[in-house]
Amino acid sequence: MNRESKLLFQKACDSLVTSIELFNRPVDTGRVTASLILMDHAFEMILKAAILKRGGRIREKRAKETIGFDACIRRALSDSRIQFLSKEQVLLLQTINGLRDAAQHHLLDISESQLYMQAQAGLTLFRDLMKGVFDERLEDRLPKRVLPLSTSPPVDIAMLFDSEIAEIRKLLGPKRRRKLEAEARLRPLAILESTINGEKDQPSSGDLNKIARKLMAGTDWKEVFKGASAIEMRSEGQGPTLALRFAKKEGIPIQVVPEGTPGASVVALKRVNELDFYNLGATELAQKVNLSISKTVAVVDHLNLRSDPDCYKVIRITKATSFKRYSQKAIEKIKECLLKTSIDEIWKGRKRTA
Repeated sequence: MNRESKLLFQKACDSLVTSIELFNRPVDTGRVTASLILMDHAFEMILKAAILKRGGRIREKRAKETIGFDACIRRALSDSRIQFLSKEQVLLLQTINGLRDAAQHHLLDISESQLYMQAQAGLTLFRDLMKGVFDERLEDRLPKRVLPLSTSPPVDIAMLFDSEIAEIRKLLGPKRRRKLEAEARLRPLAILESTINGEKDQPSSGDLNKIARKLMAGTDWKEVFKGASAIEMRSEGQGPTLALRFAKKEGIPIQVVPEGTPGASVVALKRVNELDFYNLGATELAQKVNLSISKTVAVVDHLNLRSDPDCYKVIRITKATSFKRYSQKAIEKIKECLLKTSIDEIWKGRKRTA
């Protein structure tokens, strides 16, 4: 390591130790916010140290400041010269960063179980980076007593969400209506969900209200938090050697979001590879059925295909970015329709109703 990389690495270790110290403190004053801020800082420092060690740059040409957290992640994931992060590891880093952002800038009421899960998974990832990039053991750099401690560690994400949703429903129940407290409790779950789906923006009060209404209407949390239901925690070892890692369930891909996508994180998890299934835009669909775009849309409206989930879907990458896509089944239905009804008849009918 060069000197800058060594100093950043030591700074990362210092922040990690202090984060865990604050996590384990018996006094709650400022504990959650401070431990999340320092955990996030520890990762930014070790990412920069690792990029430098791999021969990368942490400053753009003629820039006065170093690159930010997201840029570090993207380089560590996508730059083939220095790559040292997996997509699952990026999901965890995005989640920690999102929780830190909420804790530092607004209100966050995170349960002990979820905070422990983030702290222990964070410690595991830090250990993996130390070994994989720096060929050092965590045990050699940090005091052996430094590890997150919990009297009730969570078993898995499903149990965590079950218990959290039950508490939120109590806060919003009849004769209580503690809306602000419920929003603060719901926010970390929403951050986890939006992070998994590749959204960088913090959930607004409106977003949280929509989620709360669905939960109070009895909707299963797996339908409300589809991204989180596709993630699991895998553990190995115990005590000081306990490792806790994010993992996606089998068959569910993680995609790298194109750089520059508004309001987007670096990676996003999709329950199905939707862009492969819904692989046609309006132009491609028109070409497949040998019609103009306007006449193709006329047939789509005639068949009401946009109400058929097998044929059409609006795929959202972020809140600000969406794509209107058609599947191969839309081609079949349009061709079947044109065997029975001529395009001229459909077009004339469209003009009459316009």
